[in-house]
Amino acid sequence: MEADSPAGPGAPEPLAEGAAGEFTSLLRRIKGKLFTWNILKTIALGQMLSLCICGTAITSQYLAERYKVNTPMLQSFINYCLLFLIYTVMLAFRSGSDNLLVILKRKWWKYILLGLADVEANYVIVRAYQYTTLTSVQLLDCFGIPVLMALSWFILHARYRVIHFIAVAVCLLGVGTMVGADILAGREDNSGSDVLIGDILVLLGASLYAISNVCEEYIVKKLSRQEFLGMVGLFGTIISGIQLLIVEYKDIASIPWDWKIALLFVAFALCMFCLYSFMPLVIKVTSATSVNLGILTADLYSLFVGLFLFGYKFSGLYILSFTVIMVGFILYCSTPTRTAEPAESSVPPVTSIGIDNLGLKLEENLQETHSAVL
Repeated sequence: MEADSPAGPGAPEPLAEGAAGEFTSLLRRIKGKLFTWNILKTIALGQMLSLCICGTAITSQYLAERYKVNTPMLQSFINYCLLFLIYTVMLAFRSGSDNLLVILKRKWWKYILLGLADVEANYVIVRAYQYTTLTSVQLLDCFGIPVLMALSWFILHARYRVIHFIAVAVCLLGVGTMVGADILAGREDNSGSDVLIGDILVLLGASLYAISNVCEEYIVKKLSRQEFLGMVGLFGTIISGIQLLIVEYKDIASIPWDWKIALLFVAFALCMFCLYSFMPLVIKVTSATSVNLGILTADLYSLFVGLFLFGYKFSGLYILSFTVIMVGFILYCSTPTRTAEPAESSVPPVTSIGIDNLGLKLEENLQETHSAVL
């Protein structure tokens, strides 16, 4: 009789305890995977970039709505001038292969193309708002993410896992939720004069942003942050200056300058300068793709500020959208990609373990080494 007692009524308790233990262990593994210091740091850095973008959007909208000032090229020109004064001058005083003249002799035409892509990406997206709706811009701007992933696959040899595609889908679902909230709040009614032209401009701008971001990741990880910013500052200043004189000289002449308008221009320039200066730092420890997923929340920050400045209507879907985007961003950052570098590549050996989310991969390796020692 005593031998039969384990099969009696008390037997399911150990099984239940075992299931509860496995579930608790699973939760701990998920927590250890998704909420590491590296991921939390990546989230914080990504949201800092989003706040910079929010600052540029709010100042531009305030200039346009309150003072009727629409000069996107002038605003970009000021930013490129700041980059030139800081980073290009820094390259000029360097010695050896990092000197400005040496870089120009070897790669001047490449940086002209990069500067052209960066300048025109900023310009055509702003111009698109004059032709199409806010909803179209928000939706079609996401076209840059698959373009960026494709370019990373062929140029940076990034190899994605299933979790990365799921994460991107979740982020795009969050964007769709945000657009739905805009429709319910009536923010999509400001349609422009020609929606088709506007949509084409958005797709072109998103593609140019993707090209610029992939080039930025390549230069930052294989060369240096200062070289990227210095060259963009140099050629961005030249290209935007020429374009400024061609397309916006009448608009600039009609600006009713006062201290408030000047302050808004300064605020825009500082936000844009911080965005350009900090983005290479974030890309270096993650990737251009993860950065672009993280800054999808910028529109939401702009909306929250717009509730007070422009009288936007609030919807609970905005909170849901922010949550969904952040979940997708965390999922993407939770797993590093691997890099299929060609045999003749001169990339340092450490990048062969995964150029995307490199900091996370190094953290995982340290944890595995520590466990092996124990």
